[in-house]
Amino acid sequence: MATHRFTPTAYHNVIGSLPPALHIANGDTVITETLDAAGYDKEGIQRASGPNPMNGPIFVEGAERGDSLKVEILGMVPTRGTGFTRSVVAGNVVDPEDVRTLPPSDKVIWQIDRQALTARLSEPVAGLESFVLPLSPMIGCFGVAPSLGQAISTATSGEYGGNMDYRLLGPGTTIWFPVSAPGALFFLGDCHAVQGDGEIVGTGIETTFEVTVRLSVEKKKTIVWPRGETADDIFTIGNTRPLDQALQHATSEMLRWLTSDYGLDKTAASHLLGQVVRYDVGNVFDPAYTMACRVSKAWLARR
Repeated sequence: MATHRFTPTAYHNVIGSLPPALHIANGDTVITETLDAAGYDKEGIQRASGPNPMNGPIFVEGAERGDSLKVEILGMVPTRGTGFTRSVVAGNVVDPEDVRTLPPSDKVIWQIDRQALTARLSEPVAGLESFVLPLSPMIGCFGVAPSLGQAISTATSGEYGGNMDYRLLGPGTTIWFPVSAPGALFFLGDCHAVQGDGEIVGTGIETTFEVTVRLSVEKKKTIVWPRGETADDIFTIGNTRPLDQALQHATSEMLRWLTSDYGLDKTAASHLLGQVVRYDVGNVFDPAYTMACRVSKAWLARR
């Protein structure tokens, strides 16, 4: 199994069936440097336009429709000393009558300490003078080519992945995407140094990273929505609007997973989920919302 250092010569604001920028073998590792969500590189030079320019696509040999692409996030190293956010919560996450009272949302710069692995506002805000955040890197937007040959904006998400902005999608996490096109055609970008649930100001702390992933094909492992695993939990993801439909997609995928891999029938799976499930909010800012259905591994015994 080889390791590839991938330096893009072009970036994409869509995820789709585009000509591959890199071919790799099943199980190979890729190291690549991302742009931030607005298209700026680690030197602060704009290399592409927003939103969320992607590296890729990467063609993985042997991947075919009906397989799953296993993506292991092996490492994320910040490559820039600054990041940015917006300054005010989005209008769609507050009561309608409160929208008119929100102040203007401005771009705000954060200082990233790459040795201490912390972030702080460049200009202190009253009441937050000592506000220092530990870095918690995550990939905001990544996935594989959609099923119908579309090229879909990196502003949104679907069964193929996309702009999910789920904070658990960081180092140590494995995620599976449903393969719909030959080679899977994997895209990656839009990394955040920190982000709360929902991305409710419209950004995390947007910056640049060196990302290391291992890409493997799992033959005939047919899934509908993305599935993931951390050291402690398994989770499934639904991406759509309204939010209750995203929850439904995530829950249905979890039921499929529990019955196919963990030896539970739907009654047993329902008892389990009814008492131990946790729901996490991913993106609630962009066109499609993201919900994750999460179960602690402490409750599971893989059959």
